[in-house]
Amino acid sequence: MDTKMFCFQCQETTDGVACRDTGLCGKKPEIAAMLDVLVYATKGLAAALTRLRQQGKTPAKDINQLVSTNLFVTITNVNFDKEAICECIANTLAVKQTILQQLGDTAGLPAAALWNGDRSTWEEKAPHVGVLATENEDIRSLRELVTYGVKGLAAYYKHANVLGFEDDAIDAFIQETLAKTLDDSLDANALVALALETGKMGVSAMALLDKANTQTYGNPEITTVKLGVGKNPGILISGHDLKDMEMLLEQTQGTGVDVYTHSEMLPAHYYPAFKKYPNLVGNYGSAWWHQREEFKKFHGPVLMTTNCIVPPQPSYIDRVWTTGAAGYPGCKHIKAGADGKKDFSAIIAQAKTCQPPEELENGQVVGGFAHNQVLALAEKVVDAVKSGAISRFVVMAGCDGRAKEREYFTEFAKALPNDTVILTAGCAKYRYNKLALGDIGGIPRVLDAGQCNDCYSLAVIALKLKEVFGLDDINKLPIVFNIGWYEQKAVVVLLALLHLGVKNIHLGPTLPGFLSPNIAAALVQNFGIAGIGTVENDIKLFFGDKKAA
Repeated sequence: MDTKMFCFQCQETTDGVACRDTGLCGKKPEIAAMLDVLVYATKGLAAALTRLRQQGKTPAKDINQLVSTNLFVTITNVNFDKEAICECIANTLAVKQTILQQLGDTAGLPAAALWNGDRSTWEEKAPHVGVLATENEDIRSLRELVTYGVKGLAAYYKHANVLGFEDDAIDAFIQETLAKTLDDSLDANALVALALETGKMGVSAMALLDKANTQTYGNPEITTVKLGVGKNPGILISGHDLKDMEMLLEQTQGTGVDVYTHSEMLPAHYYPAFKKYPNLVGNYGSAWWHQREEFKKFHGPVLMTTNCIVPPQPSYIDRVWTTGAAGYPGCKHIKAGADGKKDFSAIIAQAKTCQPPEELENGQVVGGFAHNQVLALAEKVVDAVKSGAISRFVVMAGCDGRAKEREYFTEFAKALPNDTVILTAGCAKYRYNKLALGDIGGIPRVLDAGQCNDCYSLAVIALKLKEVFGLDDINKLPIVFNIGWYEQKAVVVLLALLHLGVKNIHLGPTLPGFLSPNIAAALVQNFGIAGIGTVENDIKLFFGDKKAA
């Protein structure tokens, strides 16, 4: 296929097929090419590390984390900086060479493990190692499904690593699975099984991250978050990394600079450890795709800690800073020291020269309904279900995005019968978390568990309800799954739900473009995966003739 690039890893891929000239995310062909090479180099390193493990040797911690970090870099909207990506490739190839030397015997390793081309060859290499390198459409579809699931798994695992939590079983699985995507002997059945195994390990990784977050910052609790602004200059922190949040709050104390959360960082307010900081004043703005309007009006610097970068406009690019796996050319990048600590003094100094943020809205939102908090209310929830006050829970977790079709989720929430409760996590919440949907006997009708990784909380809640009601099948619970997806972390959440046995999940606004017709049909037949329709038809499908009051 004559194409400058071929990328279909996110929901907004062009025409639901693939971005071929420039990504709708803003990714240019030369960046897509280097990301393809980075994935290939990382798979090669993973194959070498898998062989090393087979020899009874455990890779060093920093090498394990290099694999996870590389995968995080390649997720949609994380890194657009060619030089930074090329640095990752060079480092990966150098590390791989040291592993190959330790192995001695390299017979039988895949070509990716043995490849060590210099930078002048990378652009030429890219078309031969990208998505289209796998000719069989169905095998390609399944390999990409597994690869994207592992990318999401690695992203969540990386957040746990930052807080000092590791699990060699997860590292080994990531590396072995990447190596298997290079194995031409694996047929469709083997790759489907591998996808479900990826979901199983995804549950383990999300559980580890939940443990890391709660042991470090406490269990999230019901919290009212301010939406207005103060009179001080501020720093807006976006993304998902709570460790970055902690360091920024510590360093801004007493400086006269306020800190505001944005998008997926909103749930930081729910953790007890962050409530002690008076300089954490509220949440500013909404989901990631509104950045261009919101960042301009914020006036102060913005710290992007992970993914969800929208290419910055010239009017504010000098105020956008990146850290961790994130990167964008023209934005200043803050690296961690050898001890993992980051110096935010420069971004704080810039904030002091800026005007206070312009108010976008006022009022408040309520969240903090992670599994520990909901289970504390379990008796009240169960009684409401048994009495009929709550007829159904609707899981509307996942991602938000630019597509106009996503207005469906707002209208669907408005149309829900008044005896239903929405369970949510991720930035999808911004489609309905500010609606006046009321409560049921004191239980809010929107229960926000937190970030996208906190979809784990929703699984824990569902499994607990299954136990309480004495059911032998999670699908017998009064729960509907109507999920919005965007990128690869949503893919591992989907695979995790499939591993847990959840069926009849509806995905929108479109089914993944990387699913070939045959693979999509198999998922429909075996798991009941379906797309979304119209609000009216889907309300009838889920609830019959019951209407919202």
